[in-house]
Order: sequence, then C-alpha cells, then structure tokens
Amino acid sequence: MSVKIIAECLRTFPKHGEVKASSKYFKANPSRSSLKNSMEATIQHFKTMSGGVAMPKADLYMAVEAPKGEFGIFVSSSGNSTPDRVKIRAPGFYHLQGIKTMSYQHLLADVVTIIGTADIVFGEVDR
Repeated sequence: MSVKIIAECLRTFPKHGEVKASSKYFKANPSRSSLKNSMEATIQHFKTMSGGVAMPKADLYMAVEAPKGEFGIFVSSSGNSTPDRVKIRAPGFYHLQGIKTMSYQHLLADVVTIIGTADIVFGEVDR
C-alpha cells in the first residue's frame, strides 16, 4: 500500500518549481526569490507567519491513546488567530481522580503507596 502512495506522489508532483500546500487558512506565501527582491512580498510573508492561523469558531477535543491512559487536548476558539481556551488532560488524570476513594480512612503516609500502586505519572507524558 505504501509503495502505491509513493508512486502516486511521484506521478503527481510537478517536474520543476516549488511544491506548496494550499490551505483555506493560509494565504499564498510568496516564493523565496520574490522575498529577496520585493519588500511587499517580505511584508506579506511576515504578516502571514506572525499573525497566526485564523481558526474557525468551534470547540474541539482530540484524544490519543498513551501508555498510561488517554492524553486529551481541548481547544475552544471564537474565530480569532489565537484560541480562547486550551485544556490538556494528562493520562494520569483519571487515575488521580480515584485517590479520594482509595485513600478513604487511611493515613497520610499511605497515600504515597496508593499513588505508587495506581502508577500515576506527574509531569511530562510518556512517549
């Protein structure tokens, strides 16, 4: 299957010139040669790259399976170039919710053992 994809790419790529992805979120960027010779092209490139992507007005939650659970990211946008709200849910979050139930009527010193048993990862996500 991957050989068919590579063969299709080789057939459809232009023989000469640059290959640029078209997107409804980005304006067409000027070529490298016009950036070196034209001040207007340099200004357009700077505005496009520094302004960010005009995101659609929507809420989005995406989850990926991680070794210790589910890693999720929630992004909410009102149509600006920056999101209004971003929330990240680490894989250990669901395990951490159960500590109150697991440590009920235990001593504070037992919480360390409970955290070790639940295998909660604080900090960076395992990759």
